[in-house]
Amino acid sequence: MREFTWWYKTYSLFRYDLPRFFKNVWKFRDALWNHYWFDHHGTLKFFEIGLTDISNNIETKGNEIEPSRSKKVQKMRRVVEIIQNYNNFDYLDMAEKELGELHQRSFSKDDFVETGETVENDISGKNEKTYRLIDRLSEEESKHNRKVYNRATEIEDKEWREFFEILKGQNYSYYQMFHDKSEDKEKSFDNWFDGSGIKGWLD
Repeated sequence: MREFTWWYKTYSLFRYDLPRFFKNVWKFRDALWNHYWFDHHGTLKFFEIGLTDISNNIETKGNEIEPSRSKKVQKMRRVVEIIQNYNNFDYLDMAEKELGELHQRSFSKDDFVETGETVENDISGKNEKTYRLIDRLSEEESKHNRKVYNRATEIEDKEWREFFEILKGQNYSYYQMFHDKSEDKEKSFDNWFDGSGIKGWLD
């Protein structure tokens, strides 16, 4: 009942809540700086920092026994890794390491030709000419580049699905229905549990 009294709430505000607030401002400073209402990358940055903090503290200070604790930490850090890959646009680099670098070339004004169409400039209100870029890569080079871009998209899609599967976690009803009840229940669960499921990432 003490926690619901006005004097304890006042004490808790200055003793715990305000210090935690200012620590969180510092901890999430990068996410706060990069958050925009029109973009989701900053929101994912909050998630990355928060999960990093949770996983580090559960690993070093957590009360949960092994091996479930280490499995949870591993899954949290995998989610952080996926967020970093996505926010840093690393998938093209991954595809290039796998298939070879993209064929690049420098551009000059001769590489742009008029389309014969015009578009209104939003600032000046005048109609301006439009141009298209001439692709001077060979068919083989263009084919390789398309293959690399497609592979980058495949890797990104695969990790994005993995991201949500980890957050969702395993189906506990499946364990209850199909796991061998004759085995030691604790050992049996530890073997089945993989650490996923954000609802269980607490201490």
